[in-house]
Amino acid sequence: MWDSRLAAHGAALMAARIQLVNELAPEVEKAYQLLAPGPRAASIGYRSSIALDGDKDADPEFLEAALLSALAQRRTAELERGVCLIGPHRDDLDVQLGDQPAKGFASHGESWSLALALRLAAYELLRGEGGEPVLLLDDVFAELDVARRQALAAVAASAEQVLVTAAVADDIPKDWDARQVAIGLRDDDVGRISVIRT
Repeated sequence: MWDSRLAAHGAALMAARIQLVNELAPEVEKAYQLLAPGPRAASIGYRSSIALDGDKDADPEFLEAALLSALAQRRTAELERGVCLIGPHRDDLDVQLGDQPAKGFASHGESWSLALALRLAAYELLRGEGGEPVLLLDDVFAELDVARRQALAAVAASAEQVLVTAAVADDIPKDWDARQVAIGLRDDDVGRISVIRT
């Protein structure tokens, strides 16, 4: 009974995830090249706990049958280990830089560029649906070198609305023409108070 429910709901979730990853993949590659041009391209893929068939990857009926089969095959191992080894909760996003996994092989700057490429790819997908989403960049400039800061600022300049936070004002590129609001803290008799300067 539990297997059939896991397979049915898991297949729907996996199909949606696979479709999203397939839509995000070209945008991630493009965004990474804007932020960190170089010979190693960024790519993402869906790493599943079951064997996928390239033509039927996002077909919920195929995924449900594959989940049921894999659950039956791994039942003994699951009982021995006391954990569920098959299903969408065991799946992951596979992030590559060139032909190597980003985890363990990407530098600090490359890792941040990959994270930003994912954020920008999601932004582009939402934008492609006809809206103008707000691009949120939370304290990202501090983690980037000067070239990547300038590249991100250029990409963000094309957005309708951008909300950027930075702990240090100097982290934001100097030539970026944007309204800035500084929030500081002041101690007084009542306690610590936020002070806003525009």
